[in-house]
Amino acid sequence: MAGHTDNEIFIAAPFDLVWDMTNDVESWPSLFSEYAAADILHREGDLVRFRLTMHPDENGKVWSWVSERVADRRSGTVRAERVETGPFEYMKIRWEYTDTREGVRMRWIQDFHMKPEAPVDDPGMTDRINRNTLVQMRRIKEQVESAARAASAPA
Repeated sequence: MAGHTDNEIFIAAPFDLVWDMTNDVESWPSLFSEYAAADILHREGDLVRFRLTMHPDENGKVWSWVSERVADRRSGTVRAERVETGPFEYMKIRWEYTDTREGVRMRWIQDFHMKPEAPVDDPGMTDRINRNTLVQMRRIKEQVESAARAASAPA
C-alpha cells in the first residue's frame, strides 16, 4: 500500500510570476507557513538540492530533510524527491503548471510510503498532506496574486 495525493489551485497571475515565485526555494519560508528554513546545498542547471526545516510540531519536534528538485520550465513541470527520507520509505512529488483562462493551474501530485516505525501510516499521512496542501496552496495563491496586483499597479 502507498499514499497518493493530487491537489490543485488556480492562481490569477501571469505564468512567469507563478513559476518564479513558487520555484524560488530560498523564499519558501515566507511563501509557505510550515517552513522555518530552506538552505540550498547544491545547484547544477535545473537541479537544486536543499534542506527544508519545519517549524516545531505540536509536540515540539522539528522535522528537517534534504530534497532534490528538477524544474523544467518549458514543460511547466517540477519533479522532486526526498534524499533524506525521514519517516518515509520514499516521497516523490510532481508539480504541474498549466496556463488557463482561469489563471495558472498549479497541481501537486505526491506519491509516498511511510516506514513501519513512522508515527503515522499511509492513510493518516494522506489525510495530513491533503489538509495542509489546501492551506499552503491558498496562502501561495494570495501571495502570488498580491504580487501580480502590485506589479500591474500604476507607479
